[in-house]
Amino acid sequence: MTTEIISPDLKVVLRRLKLSRLLDTLPERFVLARQQQMPHQDFLVLVLSDEASRRDSQAANLRADRAHLDPAMQLELWDSTAKVTFDRTLLNELVSLRFIEAHAHVTVVGPVGVGKTFLAHALGHIACRRGYSVLAIPADQMLKTLKHARLDGTHEAELRKLLAVDLLILDDFGLDAMDATESRDAYEIFTERHRAGSMIVSSNRDPEEWLATFADPMRAQSAIDRFTNNSYDLVIEGESYRPRLKPRLSTADPSSSADESPPTPKRQSRRARRGRHTR
Repeated sequence: MTTEIISPDLKVVLRRLKLSRLLDTLPERFVLARQQQMPHQDFLVLVLSDEASRRDSQAANLRADRAHLDPAMQLELWDSTAKVTFDRTLLNELVSLRFIEAHAHVTVVGPVGVGKTFLAHALGHIACRRGYSVLAIPADQMLKTLKHARLDGTHEAELRKLLAVDLLILDDFGLDAMDATESRDAYEIFTERHRAGSMIVSSNRDPEEWLATFADPMRAQSAIDRFTNNSYDLVIEGESYRPRLKPRLSTADPSSSADESPPTPKRQSRRARRGRHTR
């Protein structure tokens, strides 16, 4: 019945105005308007709000995709039963994104696997929803990209990509020692984004330990001092969060036979965990 409500003329007009996606929800909105005897102006606000919400969601998803954010790492998907501890009040403050407005930074520090990347990406998703530009990249990948870019003359372009976004998320910074070129690039990123744009840096090491990973102690001290004095410190402790992200076979999987029990998966070896970090 509802498919007959929308006239061909209305469909043509909506398509000309690039509002054809309204056709997905318009029939039920017509029914609702009639049931509630909704004034024309209220009905117009309702259907246009649907379209505005759809476009906002589409734009946020596009920004998150361009930012290379993991779609599974969103705050609403965080398992609150995880046996990890961190300052919840601080996280609530970071979710407000006032740190981006103030061009401040965030350091997420903790042992391997406690959810540092998850929370960093979750903040990135929130930033995308609120219209900010974001880029998430592993620190070692960023340094390799910049090093290769020096060879083909695209270094300035690659550097601008890292400096242009409102929020840059660097994952696993300070794992390995950097050579002179990598140290120079890291120094430039930290200093150029100081007071100009925000960063979230996740690491297994405390910022004081980053000094030893730079090839140039003077550059390291300058860059890290600027960063830490304009950064919130989110420290995470506890058990590994990664088993909660492990894919599992659904019990409702139609390909599974009701008469056969699923094969027992082989136990996989785990990497030796690094020592717990203490501040």
